[in-house]
Amino acid sequence: MINNCNIFGVRHLSPGASWHLLQMLETKKPRCVLIEGPSDATSFLSDIAAKQVKPPIALLAYTTELPIETILYPFASYSPEYQAICWAVRNRKEVRFIDLPSGRMLKLKQEQRSEEAAEKADAFYRFHHGLYEKVAKLSDEDDYESYWERNFEHDLAAGSYNNGLSYQSGQMRELVEEHELDAVPYDYSYNLIREAYMRREIERAVQDGYQPKDMVVIVGAYHVSGIRSGLPGMTDDELKKITEAPSQITLMPYSYLRLSSRTGYGAGNRAPYYFEMMWNAMKEERLNDLSAIYLSKVAQYMRSKGHNASSASTIEAVRLANALTSMRNGAIPVLKDLHDAAVTCFGSGELAVVAEALNHTDIGTAIGRLPEGVSQTPVQEDMTQELKRLKLINYKSAVAQELTLDLRENLKVKTKEAAFIDLNRSTFLHRLQVLGIHFAEKQRVSQDSASWAEKWVLRWTPEVEIEIVEANLKGETIEIAAAYQLKEQLNDCTDVALAAKIVRLACECQLTRIFDNALSTLQQLLVDSNNFIEAADAADELSVLIRFGDLRQFNSEPLIPILQQLFLRASLLLVGASSCDDKAANTILRGINVMELISQQQYETVDIETWQKELNRLAWRDDLNTKLSGVAFSILLEHNLASEEDCAKEVSRRLSPGVPADLGAGWFEGLSGRNRYALLSRISLWRELDTYVSQLDDDEFARSVVFLRRAFGNFEPNQKNSIAELLGELWGTGEEYTAEILQSELTETETEKLDELNDFDFDF
Repeated sequence: MINNCNIFGVRHLSPGASWHLLQMLETKKPRCVLIEGPSDATSFLSDIAAKQVKPPIALLAYTTELPIETILYPFASYSPEYQAICWAVRNRKEVRFIDLPSGRMLKLKQEQRSEEAAEKADAFYRFHHGLYEKVAKLSDEDDYESYWERNFEHDLAAGSYNNGLSYQSGQMRELVEEHELDAVPYDYSYNLIREAYMRREIERAVQDGYQPKDMVVIVGAYHVSGIRSGLPGMTDDELKKITEAPSQITLMPYSYLRLSSRTGYGAGNRAPYYFEMMWNAMKEERLNDLSAIYLSKVAQYMRSKGHNASSASTIEAVRLANALTSMRNGAIPVLKDLHDAAVTCFGSGELAVVAEALNHTDIGTAIGRLPEGVSQTPVQEDMTQELKRLKLINYKSAVAQELTLDLRENLKVKTKEAAFIDLNRSTFLHRLQVLGIHFAEKQRVSQDSASWAEKWVLRWTPEVEIEIVEANLKGETIEIAAAYQLKEQLNDCTDVALAAKIVRLACECQLTRIFDNALSTLQQLLVDSNNFIEAADAADELSVLIRFGDLRQFNSEPLIPILQQLFLRASLLLVGASSCDDKAANTILRGINVMELISQQQYETVDIETWQKELNRLAWRDDLNTKLSGVAFSILLEHNLASEEDCAKEVSRRLSPGVPADLGAGWFEGLSGRNRYALLSRISLWRELDTYVSQLDDDEFARSVVFLRRAFGNFEPNQKNSIAELLGELWGTGEEYTAEILQSELTETETEKLDELNDFDFDF
């Protein structure tokens, strides 16, 4: 009975399959169309085919209890399943999904989460993949994708696709079945179970009155022989033995970026946008023009980025692609031929020149769209309700809009909800950030309002809708999902700074339970912390919370003793961390600045005496990074912990003849990085620096210029003027003349000399 059905085997996301399938549907005009897909998603078929829908879209089934499992069915405009659904709905024919219900599929996947099952699945994949690579090699192709495109996508002869693919897939299946099946029981049995259920659904359609000759069954080509096996469909008793996981299924917008196999989607294709071009060319009977269409788009993108990709180069690239494909007896260039032609003609043989353009033209930027209200998940519904509650619904726009929040209580309104609406908005937007939902991006605010103000830029995009649906895997509301996300981060946390960040995020998101757990984790990690930067960053996170805790109606008292411990730990780790090279010194410098800021903001709380004692040790040590010693000495000067006499002695010592340029100038770079106005008033310092530089030989002078150029690079124009005046006085050249010379534009020769110094060999 089933063998009398019209069974069409497809490769998912194949424009060639769509083209041939539509020819078959128009010829057979079936009364019933049955498609591989979760049978419990049949109710979504009319939504999928709606005119307002813009592919790519996807059906997503997911478990609502741990362990989380998902099944994804993406549809591009050129997907054969999508085209079949649209044809059936447009022609008012019966259309159904016939695969195993999603809850049962997810349960089977949950039961195979063991490490052993994963190893067997990997073995199955490697064996299966190896078969396809052998086919490509035997056909003298570089890879299977080129073989596939040349033999299936480009052949529009009637019947060629279905007959050829069904035969090839049947042969592949026989080889797999002959392989050591005991090594891959899950993958093999999983397919057998699904096929038994699909046969059951086909039999049910016959029982509903549809003759086999009036049905078209569309499945992955691998399943065709399983459907035609002659075995009976799954019985009711057999179905009952397959338990069902609590799950939900939804229809969601999707994107070509996610669809691409390059971003990790196993059933995707390498070039979604390229195959869309191919599909459109097929419909317009312009398949022979595909190479010109593709390469023109590559050239257009390169020109938009400032590269040279002329029309003449494009014509040459098309000719080369045609020549490459003719060498393999092909009629139309495959994507590999087009890439090789683009590299040669646009990149002069360098892939790096054209890589971005190829990637953009292969994958594209398309994002799907669904009509309002179609298939709302719990998180989508919660998102809509929150936008309304917080009066943010007008920001659901493709146009970016600024939103400034005042976290203080508004005493001019009557209700508590209105009084704290900006605070609640802030909480909501921070939760979205934790979930990676890019609806709102936080901006910097001016220092005088930083304690109570937040500025956000809000913009709604189809990508945001995808991210909201994906958040549903973590919980049924934004709040629950954000808590789950932070909990997962906390479970894997081994970094005291990250733990402190999670504490801050939990506070900003008003997630009390996660906050308590994060605080406990932070305390445990603090015991073994021996990294200066991690301890400093963690202290900074808590310092910010303590300063602004009242605004978020948050009790910061439990954080104070932990901040004290972190600050003390970081202080004691400073000197040890400062025995480092110049590259690492930049990271340590950031930590020093953070610690110094905390010491000023939390002076009544933290142990400033120990911090300054360790800075003093760093400042006077000769065996540590000199740039960091210079920074430490600068801080001592700021707090009057070093006298003018100390300053004169240290400058003379650090910049004395014989001190290597990278050490002397490096120390000055650190010293000049802070409190520049205090330095500008110390004429003795500049006299010592002038004497030091003038005594260097040519090689050492070149070394010193690299450091000194970096040191002065961030000085303000008025500060540079002051330096010029000091040097004019020292050199006797006059203030105005010296300033004019030092601030004039560099000549081309001078610029070249300085650029050469960027590659100076310091023998490090």
